Amino acid sequence: MRVREIEQVDGRRTFVIVFDAGEEVAEGLLGFARGRRLGGAHFSAIGALSEVTLGFWDGSAREYRRIPVHEQVEVLSLSGNVAMTSEGEPKVHAHLVVGKADGTAHGGHLLAGRVRPTLEVFLVEVPGRLCRRFDPQTGLALLDPDASA
Repeated sequence: MRVREIEQVDGRRTFVIVFDAGEEVAEGLLGFARGRRLGGAHFSAIGALSEVTLGFWDGSAREYRRIPVHEQVEVLSLSGNVAMTSEGEPKVHAHLVVGKADGTAHGGHLLAGRVRPTLEVFLVEVPGRLCRRFDPQTGLALLDPDASA
């Protein structure tokens, strides 16, 4: 993973992050957030993956249904955010739409993805912090716009 800060304006840093073939996306984004001590950010990306595991939230089971895609796909859209958990750790929340060679698309929550040949991410740090709080009704850590960590 190669990173360059390309802009800093009003407390917002903008980074270009380029993942290389073989790198894991979810782990890489989380590692970047930890390493840069990001309190909050949003990002978008395009590129391609050799395999991906998408997730669909099953509210009654309170878990993600895993949707594995074991083939080369284009990343049509990857967007998400970074926010702090109540334990003070960054959490990456990302949704992804991928396109297969036959033109069909699959989408969901990004659980894991292996890059091939590249993934180009533009990430913008927000001033202050974004926070997630556990919601007992859904079983999820939801973004709390009123909280500050």
